[in-house]
Amino acid sequence: MPTDMKLPELGENIEGGDVLRVMVKAGDQIKKDQSVLELETDKATIEVPSSSDGVVSDVKVKPGDKVKVGQTILVIEDSSVGAPSAKAEPPKAAQPSPEPKRKAEVVELNRSKAAPAAPAPASAGPAASAALAVDPAAIAAAPSARRLARELGVNISEIHGSGAGGRISTDDVTAYARRALAGAAGGARPAVAGAALPDFSHWGPVERKPMSGVRRTTAHRLTQAWNQVPHVFQMDRADITQVEALRKKLSKKAEGEGRAPVTITAFLMKVLAAAMKKFPQANSSVDLQNDEIIYKQYVHIGVAVDTDRGLLVPVIRDVDQKDLYQIADDIAQAAEKARNRKLSLDDMQGGSITISNLGSLGGGAFTPIVNWPEVAILGVARAKMEPVFIDGEFVPRFLMPLTLSYDHRVVDGADGVRLLRWVVEAIEQPALIWLDA
Repeated sequence: MPTDMKLPELGENIEGGDVLRVMVKAGDQIKKDQSVLELETDKATIEVPSSSDGVVSDVKVKPGDKVKVGQTILVIEDSSVGAPSAKAEPPKAAQPSPEPKRKAEVVELNRSKAAPAAPAPASAGPAASAALAVDPAAIAAAPSARRLARELGVNISEIHGSGAGGRISTDDVTAYARRALAGAAGGARPAVAGAALPDFSHWGPVERKPMSGVRRTTAHRLTQAWNQVPHVFQMDRADITQVEALRKKLSKKAEGEGRAPVTITAFLMKVLAAAMKKFPQANSSVDLQNDEIIYKQYVHIGVAVDTDRGLLVPVIRDVDQKDLYQIADDIAQAAEKARNRKLSLDDMQGGSITISNLGSLGGGAFTPIVNWPEVAILGVARAKMEPVFIDGEFVPRFLMPLTLSYDHRVVDGADGVRLLRWVVEAIEQPALIWLDA
């Protein structure tokens, strides 16, 4: 008897994704839990397992399709003899809750977490009271928009959606939050996040292409980070002449043992791990809803990886407990997983601080955007040999530009300078890399 296999729940607040690869075809015999579909969702690639044994009688999706949780992706014919009807007890993973129930669950989350943090202004009057009285279940909004509204402490019932039927998008939430911030500061500024674009075809041919899952997530998260975090950018240059010589020796030894080469990123990660203990405010997150700063007792460091799908940031765990060789191995493995679409959602969460090293691509210093909800990111540019005046004469030194971007709500300017100077001095004196003070 044929059974529809539907896309199961993939994780909290994940609606669906883009089909990258269909791993079965009509006529294939498959087993329960066998991977049948490769799906890109947010910044992770997920292999979707079969919900039952049987023979594939029809494939309902193809590479490039966008699919949602609850959508039929395969039809499976039960090939067992005397098997009970598939309707009797469908596998839990293949039977996601109906859409109305999922919306209700999101609404309950909004009521329990967001509503107390976003009371109506005292001067709002009857209009605002009417907005608050609207049943949130009747509001058309994407789950990503609801999540962003909760994170920003915004009452979603007060937002007017720009989508079809008034559906609220993340851009609508961002625009509303920016208008609210501008109003609180006493200056009414028009929001531009959701502004309509001109018709570019008026001036010549254009082509529209949908964003990939990674690009969509990157666009929304960076917009959120830029609007949420008051950035400060502190720049310096580190003399890495000595550490570069040491790095080459350690890399030669590592490669002789079949391990990953020791990179400058591994050295910087080791330095940052020690810096997080000396400057705990940089290993924190800001919780404005509760007026608290969350200080993390662990040191997990993200590393930006350039892939053919866009920028991904896997997180290296417990960097403070590892030596340079282990860190170098972890970075190499994480980069390989990122480029091979093998990163999970968990692989990219829980970071203390992030490193973005563009040195291999050339260019000068740059100002990276903080990877919210972290409060700091270190940008690394290409090192160059330059003349430096030392003891009355110019000598060639290998100088590397560094930029520390940080959240000014929790990291003061003086602390930002001290942190970056500590990093510079530690990388210039490699012995300090193994010290915590």
